[in-house]
Amino acid sequence: MSKLDELIRELCPDGVEYKTLGEIAVDIYRGAGITRDQVTVEGTSCVRYGEIYTTYGVWFDKCVSHTDEAKLTSKKYFEYGDVLFAITGESVDDIAKCCAYIGHEKCLAGGDIVVLKHNQDPKYLSYVLATTDARQQKSKGKVKSKVVHSSVPAIREIKVPIPPIEIQREIVRILDDYTENIVKLQNQLTAEITARQKQYEFYRDKLLTFDVLRGGTIDFQWRMLCEIADISTGNSNTNEAVEDGKYPFFVRSQEPLRKNDFEYDEAAIITAGDGVGVGKVYHYVKGRYALHQRAYRIHINTPEVMPKYYFHYMKAKFLPYIQKTMFQGSVASIRRPMLNAFPVPVPPLDVQNRIVNVLDNFEKICSDLNIGLPAEIEARQKQYEYYRDKLLSFKEHEDGLSN
Repeated sequence: MSKLDELIRELCPDGVEYKTLGEIAVDIYRGAGITRDQVTVEGTSCVRYGEIYTTYGVWFDKCVSHTDEAKLTSKKYFEYGDVLFAITGESVDDIAKCCAYIGHEKCLAGGDIVVLKHNQDPKYLSYVLATTDARQQKSKGKVKSKVVHSSVPAIREIKVPIPPIEIQREIVRILDDYTENIVKLQNQLTAEITARQKQYEFYRDKLLTFDVLRGGTIDFQWRMLCEIADISTGNSNTNEAVEDGKYPFFVRSQEPLRKNDFEYDEAAIITAGDGVGVGKVYHYVKGRYALHQRAYRIHINTPEVMPKYYFHYMKAKFLPYIQKTMFQGSVASIRRPMLNAFPVPVPPLDVQNRIVNVLDNFEKICSDLNIGLPAEIEARQKQYEYYRDKLLSFKEHEDGLSN
């Protein structure tokens, strides 16, 4: 029998009392607004509601933001043990996400935050308020819209199991250990993906380095891109696309959208003509596709160059080249002369074919990792959530009294 089972048998053999947060609250109140331009590098520690969604987990002990409280007209503080709820958000499922503060500073709570003061274990409350049952209570009656709101009265009505403090602390110990193991696994898998990607880029750059001094292939000829390819921008004067279209429609983003008509039928390389994707965004496409007018298509027009070979070469070498030569206006952009003059080494076709085979296989390995490892992380996360929910499900004491 585990220690937790022993505690439950000893302290609450007939079940656990369920209480609303309003019943266990010593105090519960809303924070006061702290605008983005009032956040400073130094000053009084503070939390803005968006950080509860993006920055903090079940608990935190240090604030990432600070402010000059002398410039605030209204101030609401929180301190050790308080639980913070974000009562504005974009998702019904995530509304009223909460976290427990276990640091030792007196901090400021921003607007759209509800502060719960209580006498329970703060981590326990934060864990139990993340369960499926608690989240369903938080989202009850909420309607999907651009912005979703909760309130102090809604927070008060959330009902959770409140076992004796000894049981709360044992559950916290178990879940803290489990969470730590999940984080370690995530770090290991992320490191594996990063290492494989760096390994791929190293060998890719080695394979695509052709001068003698660097130990590369010497049997090749330099060509300007305009000598081996047709280069043009697209003609589609719209960003409109549909999900179930028959052909890919390439805009300036990382992923292709879909469009019902088409303008090209070929093998080509696509890159952005301007914006944040300049020099970074590439697609290799075969067959029919449409192309936005602010993207470039590069269609290899000579049998001396394999399109897939050029695609790999461009991925490896184009970004450093374009960063030195692109037009730096209000929006960074590629001018046609830059593309025309891009130097491309052209080795024999059998060399190109070997390079393509090696890099295609390496890319597949990296792609499989990028799919498989995140899937493993997601599976472990779901396993944790299932275990957490089971651990925090108690038989309810029938008459509302626990020993």
